[in-house]
Amino acid sequence: MHRLIARLLPLSVVTILLAISCAGAQKSAGPGSRTMMDAHNCYPYYEWWNDRIDRALTAAAGTPLAIEQDLGWFTDPRTGASRSVVTHAEPPTGHEPTMEQYFFARVRPIVEKALQDGNHGDWPLITLNLDFKDNKPEHIAAVLALLRNHQSWLSSAVKGTAIETVQPLDVKPILVLTGEADAQQAVFYDELSESDRVLAFGAIHTAVKNPHAQPEIIDDQKASNYRRWWNNPWSVVEDGGQTKAGEWTAEKMNRLRALVERAHNNGLWIRFYTLDGATEQELSCHGWFRSYNFGSLEAARIRWRAAIAAHVDYIASDQYELLAGEVAQDGTTASVQKSQ
Repeated sequence: MHRLIARLLPLSVVTILLAISCAGAQKSAGPGSRTMMDAHNCYPYYEWWNDRIDRALTAAAGTPLAIEQDLGWFTDPRTGASRSVVTHAEPPTGHEPTMEQYFFARVRPIVEKALQDGNHGDWPLITLNLDFKDNKPEHIAAVLALLRNHQSWLSSAVKGTAIETVQPLDVKPILVLTGEADAQQAVFYDELSESDRVLAFGAIHTAVKNPHAQPEIIDDQKASNYRRWWNNPWSVVEDGGQTKAGEWTAEKMNRLRALVERAHNNGLWIRFYTLDGATEQELSCHGWFRSYNFGSLEAARIRWRAAIAAHVDYIASDQYELLAGEVAQDGTTASVQKSQ
């Protein structure tokens, strides 16, 4: 399409049209533009629940979503060779799949079709959320090498000369987010040359801060060229987290809105984890954690709907299908896409 336009229009007009197209793509991917179901711990545990990525992709039904992958560094005791694996166990056993096997191979047909069809205002289609079990430089470097193998699939920004200058995002079907550790910044950003593309974007530093503080104290920094999101346990909204949440109140809603507004005003995507409402039997059958459980589906739904209303970017849950249904019913994603 761009080649056809170039043959028919003067260069100056082509430049303007392409600039408008890029600006629209960045707006659709920017903080506050849409709410997504974030598939928490979307990988097998000890060779169980291998279908989690299929569940997540099916639940989203063609709408943008996030997929979390926890990564461990396995060293074979016989050969001494090491590799990154998708795992919840620490240390890994060596029987776990790699991210290439579990994630990239599975989404290949989706990404290749998206690249063929072009961006219809819904890219990135998938946010890949990386949760490192360790911060070994060699592990992070191995993951960066894997990302470079798929660079044409990934949203990126040029590093440039100053981290304070937020470079425009070249939006592709996948966006990669990673944690707040400085060791990750060292590999994913600091060691790059100025002309290199940043392929993974870190979270701001908040882990050691008081979760009950005012939003401007927890989040005291604007987005940088590397750090572009804010990751939160639900305890920053409700004291004690899911298991001690109690009734949802107007005061809690105001707190949630204030956190989200602070993030978006600072140019950050914001994520909250992990909002579940399951029975004891469901927890046991699916490998979900009690610490993330509100105790009933109705209690979780109230929080899901509150987060959607507040324009949270990423709502993490183990109940992919139910949360995706709430997001689709709200129409947040669809309405944003149609406005582009």
